[in-house]
Amino acid sequence: MKKRLLLKLIGLLLIVSVVGYLVKSSGLNFRQALSVSIFLASILGSLFFWDFRLSFAFLGTSILLLFRAIDLENLIKSASLEVILFLAGMMILIGLLKQSGFFAWLVMLILRIKKLTAKKLFISISITSALLACAVDEVTSIIFMVAAIFQICDFFETNPIPFLITSVLSTNIGSTGTVLGNPIGILIAAKSGLTFEDFILQAFPIMLVCLIAAIFLLFFWYRKPLQNLDEKIKEIGSNEIFLKLISVPPDKNLRFSFFIFGLTLFFIALHHRLEILLNLEVNTILLIAPLIFAAFVMLWKYKYAREFVEHDVEWWTLLFFLFLFGQAGTLQYTGAIDFFTKKLSFLFRNNYSLLIGAILWLSAIGSSCLDNVVLVTAFLPIIKSFESIGILIRPLWWALLFGGCLGGNITLVGSTANIVALGILEKEKKLKIKFFEWLKIGIIVSILTILIVWIILILFWKTK
Repeated sequence: MKKRLLLKLIGLLLIVSVVGYLVKSSGLNFRQALSVSIFLASILGSLFFWDFRLSFAFLGTSILLLFRAIDLENLIKSASLEVILFLAGMMILIGLLKQSGFFAWLVMLILRIKKLTAKKLFISISITSALLACAVDEVTSIIFMVAAIFQICDFFETNPIPFLITSVLSTNIGSTGTVLGNPIGILIAAKSGLTFEDFILQAFPIMLVCLIAAIFLLFFWYRKPLQNLDEKIKEIGSNEIFLKLISVPPDKNLRFSFFIFGLTLFFIALHHRLEILLNLEVNTILLIAPLIFAAFVMLWKYKYAREFVEHDVEWWTLLFFLFLFGQAGTLQYTGAIDFFTKKLSFLFRNNYSLLIGAILWLSAIGSSCLDNVVLVTAFLPIIKSFESIGILIRPLWWALLFGGCLGGNITLVGSTANIVALGILEKEKKLKIKFFEWLKIGIIVSILTILIVWIILILFWKTK
């Protein structure tokens, strides 16, 4: 084990050293080459040594400050504190919803279908997974969807794997529909100026098209398991027992929790209008709404306030994001990003459609093996710098969003939702999904949905 870790570390140092030498030889100065090397080391370090990713972030940021590749003031500006605070507030609200049993009630309510058939159940699982991801986040959504799928499959004595894979794929697709679905959504919104309305009007319809296409494809792929489930449903004859099994009546605590979360979504949805009305900076209401309602939650549930903050807020992850965003800012501060932007703009200078495709496919392929927040953080300053040379960047933001989320469907480890769902499956059911079993359907769904997004974005660009 120690030998493997040592070999990985040597490999990491070798790759970073070679890349640093190559970028230095290509015309970058010492600080620019250092910023690229340290950022790459943090990315690869998180890939090779996932449990130690925060150590790489701490150490890398310290080296950048030590060699004056960035100063404290600009590091703090680049750290995207507004995104971190938004995510912390939302995590506290999600903690309240978990405690109140909201997700279990919502999932079960939607799955209470009259004249149940395998197709109706399949569609219900897909749509519920996608919409839940839109409303909360992919990880919270998949935890409760997996619990519901296990309950249903246990009742009908059927294999849960096809339904679990379908739910995960739908969750990753659904996470593109709103700012809330994935951390990269709020990150892109904060850096691009895109509003919740922009996501609803532009990203959400594209997500629906992708979801419908994926459902049809998955129908065909899992036609045999669906036929078997239909036979078992017919054997039962009536689903009254099933309806009683999944009925979870909402209590007063649940209803009030839903009211608080609903108010939060209301203010997030109208944030752009409110910001104009109150003459506030873009996305101010978007970013503070979760904090305001999280404050009310901690006052209302004061006995659990510390528990919400300490257990429901993923501080380890948020700190990693904080330092990684700061390191990405170093690329902009030293001017390294300008160098790469000029290279990319020259490469795709005569074909904007290819530029959209390059960002879409590169972010998708990258996110299939690397955390999409890490990947998107690397792309953010590059896309932003295109604006300074007169390139329309809005379609590029959408390409980055969809590539970063849809690419997660390609492999078993492509997104956090995948890893969480597979972990629960192994723990609860002692079942494992083989790499190629996932890859075969994951890559087909990903290629189909990414092609749909590419075509829509090209059409969108041509109307501008």
